[in-house]
Amino acid sequence: MASYLQIENISKSYGPKVLFEKIGFNINEGDKIALIAPNGTGKTSLMRILAGKDKSDSGGKIMFLKDIKIAFLEQDYPFDPEKTIFDQIMSSSVEFTSGLDQEHVWEYERRVIKFLTNFNLPDPYQLMKQLSGGEVKRVALTQMLASEAEFFIMDEPTNHLDIDAIEFLESYLGRSRCTLLMVTHDRYFLDRVCNTVMEMDHGAIYTYKGNYQNFLEKREERIANYNAETDKVRNILRRELEWIRSTPCARTGKARYRINAFYDLKDRASQVYTQKQVSMEAVKGGTRLGTKIINCKDLSFYYGDKCYLDGFTYNFQRYEKVGIVGRNGAGKSTFLNILTGRFFEDDPGIMTGVIERGESLKIGYYHQSGMSFNPDDTVLDIVNDTWLLNRFLFPHEMLNNKVEKLSGGERRRLYLLTILMQQPNLLILDEPTNDLDIVTLNILEEYLKEFGGSLIIVSHDRHFLDKLVDHLFIFCGDGLVKDFVGSYSEYREYIKEYEAEQRSAARAQEKAEKERAAKEAARSAAPSDAPVKKKKLTYKEQKELEQIERDLEALEAEKKDLEDQLGSGVLPFDRLQEVSERIGRILEETDEKEMRWLELTEDM
Repeated sequence: MASYLQIENISKSYGPKVLFEKIGFNINEGDKIALIAPNGTGKTSLMRILAGKDKSDSGGKIMFLKDIKIAFLEQDYPFDPEKTIFDQIMSSSVEFTSGLDQEHVWEYERRVIKFLTNFNLPDPYQLMKQLSGGEVKRVALTQMLASEAEFFIMDEPTNHLDIDAIEFLESYLGRSRCTLLMVTHDRYFLDRVCNTVMEMDHGAIYTYKGNYQNFLEKREERIANYNAETDKVRNILRRELEWIRSTPCARTGKARYRINAFYDLKDRASQVYTQKQVSMEAVKGGTRLGTKIINCKDLSFYYGDKCYLDGFTYNFQRYEKVGIVGRNGAGKSTFLNILTGRFFEDDPGIMTGVIERGESLKIGYYHQSGMSFNPDDTVLDIVNDTWLLNRFLFPHEMLNNKVEKLSGGERRRLYLLTILMQQPNLLILDEPTNDLDIVTLNILEEYLKEFGGSLIIVSHDRHFLDKLVDHLFIFCGDGLVKDFVGSYSEYREYIKEYEAEQRSAARAQEKAEKERAAKEAARSAAPSDAPVKKKKLTYKEQKELEQIERDLEALEAEKKDLEDQLGSGVLPFDRLQEVSERIGRILEETDEKEMRWLELTEDM
């Protein structure tokens, strides 16, 4: 198995803060690795070093296998707002298309169009400046996937994507033979795509084969073993300390060696593994919530010609936890702005209907564009409470750091703190999981499960929704909102079953219509006054009929086997195409044979 990437002795610091020091690891062909670490510990810095956009402080080596094609996905995709989607991708794909003959360039363009369609971007000539953040992310992913690179390196690939796009990407990467290194906070995505978890912890790298749950278990074992070893060192240190105190001042060479070893032991004995975690206890309370929360009656909202909400009626209840899902642009964030009374001052759109808010209602609204910090402000300028900041993993040495120096996840954590410290009794969270590390997400989930108020969450994180919400509002587009009681995973299972039933019903209806058309054609061909004679098959026709019946039975069995393969989720991409094409041919052959069967059996 070929080694695709070898890293030796690379380091990165910012001022006095050491992110990682002289780390090294190896990635082999076929590895699909999720890189996990707390916010601010250097995940994105490591990715930028691998992409050649930053340098290691200590030199070191970064060695990719010669001649393999590598594609990078950064969190922020640089683009020209005046270009069309297609032109943006092609102008950014020079490294993938240079040196290709025209036929291979056309093949790349066909793949681009195919992925844009799969990501629900059917118009490749739409301008980049007209796209939402989630749509820009899908353009970046299209450029990467169309390259058919052997090695993908991805920084938070699911950020800002809607769930349909996440599930397509998850399915594609899961069955692809590519090698992959990615940073992600999406635990379902991680488990369904990756076979290895790589942890960056206290400036070192640890690798665990298996899924996320296995990583948690093995990590606990590693920490327990480390602390047990520390206890043993301390016992040895106590004995050596007695020797130091009892030994005369005149030292032999052997004694000096033992003294030096004593100080090494002393240093090791002080190293107890402690993991700092965000503490939500300080912001757990909320003001008392009355019986009326938010009541909506026949609520509609139009922005220009587009309908975002059409006749929505619902009374939010005390302590309920609602999840909101739907495609990018379906109106989820607009709906939250309506609930909270936030409109665009220059053009608020047109709203009809009634919305009433309870007198005791106190809303805490964490929204995607809410981090409007002054970049020159320090952490302490924004939250003037050192104890509370420390509980949210902003230690004393970070308090005077400017916001612009914080990582994306650290800024999100600080913003979340400013919301929670208001002690709201209705908490509205618009994509709260973006940029937060997995450890912080786990703690946030536990806090929200015990939150003493009502909760409304817009999120594309399926694990987050499954753990927290009682029911879902599904934004279907064109203002239609459906209420589904249950978790997100239950909703997806329901949708899959419903779509399968619809396809089966459509095939049955098509077959019935063909049978009716054939009978009508046969009746029309016969003289109206002639008595209907029962048809007697010739020997050759009888044999043909028997063969058709055997063929139909075999085709149905083959189709069922192929459909089972499609549903397994383990087929490689090329085999997936073959199976899909074969099922199409089977349906055509089945239709032809059924028509001939009808002809032979008509009026028998």
